Amino acid sequence: MRAVVCRAGELTVEEVPTPQPGRGQVLLRVLRSGICGSDLHARVHCDATAQVSSEVGYDAFMRSGQSVVMGHEFAGEVVSYGPGCRKRWAPGTPVVSLPMIRHGDEAHMTGLSESAPGGYAQFVLVSEDMTFEIPEGLSVEEAALTEPMAVAHHAVRRGEVGRRDVAVVIGCGPIGLAVITMLKADGVRTVIASDLSEGRRALAARVGADIVVDPAETSPFDRCAEVGGYVTQAQDLLGTAFDAMRTLRRIPLAPWSSLFRIADRLGATPKGPVVFECVGAPGMIERIVTDAPFRSRIVVVGVCMEPDTFRPAMALNKEHELRFVFVYDPAEFYETLQMIAEGKVDVAPMITATVGLDGVAAAFDALGTAEHHAKVLIDPMSEIDSL
Repeated sequence: MRAVVCRAGELTVEEVPTPQPGRGQVLLRVLRSGICGSDLHARVHCDATAQVSSEVGYDAFMRSGQSVVMGHEFAGEVVSYGPGCRKRWAPGTPVVSLPMIRHGDEAHMTGLSESAPGGYAQFVLVSEDMTFEIPEGLSVEEAALTEPMAVAHHAVRRGEVGRRDVAVVIGCGPIGLAVITMLKADGVRTVIASDLSEGRRALAARVGADIVVDPAETSPFDRCAEVGGYVTQAQDLLGTAFDAMRTLRRIPLAPWSSLFRIADRLGATPKGPVVFECVGAPGMIERIVTDAPFRSRIVVVGVCMEPDTFRPAMALNKEHELRFVFVYDPAEFYETLQMIAEGKVDVAPMITATVGLDGVAAAFDALGTAEHHAKVLIDPMSEIDSL
């Protein structure tokens, strides 16, 4: 079969053996595969990530000296089954799958490991237990976005965003746009999006952002403070304590400490917005920690594969809460597929181009600077070789 192979940062189209399904595995013909931002990072920074992965117990993350077929966002059709399968679907059935597969007792990350070739190819192996049929009426193009949208679904759930909270999305690349889409699907009333790219700001507005800013001209956190009335100065935070005590201690026969706790539970005490870092570049966490209002919840979604620093004292003084998110569980993946199929989540505006296998290398190069692109899909049968 033909596949795009990454080796030492170079992407080349090569003839490689068609994989054979093992126990519990299904062979799919790839219909569409998405280029992920983490693939762009892994192409050049995989060794650093592989070291971290090894330290947490996964030794098979791709390294620069290996030959890896990337691609962990894909939709395909069933071709054949390995032994031990229940053969749930007839050949030709369109499906999507979580990008993970098991060889013996070892699990592997599809498209990010030499041991689990991914969807930048004509065929890919998946686990039958991790595979789901694409609902009738849903296109394979839209279904191929199930994986990145599941990442956003997981991030929004971990962010615990209330409908009346203000959500701030920093970075409107594919993952930022996915987070905006999922926030609006969850009913969050005010979403502020920030990106230096005019084209990506336009896409952010298309997928539902209520306020879109160019951070070179306007701080998203200034707009956030205006809209949500959040505290941005220490004196203001301290002042609320004095004001609250002055009011509560004038209430006769009432235990002021109990009233204070009730007010806190009802949200009357100062709180911050929920901020989603969707850039994944060194320095972004420090910038958000420094600029965000007091008591912000910061959800780090962007994949930064390089060492980074921020000032813990700043986060401490402002009582920020940091949460890091990575992947999703099978239920979140399935829920995302259903949300797309039911029209609760519109992913069509995010698909900005399609290329064939011969166009993948050029697409990688272009995506580093292309301001008007979000999700580029790969059609292994297409002859399109440039964006």
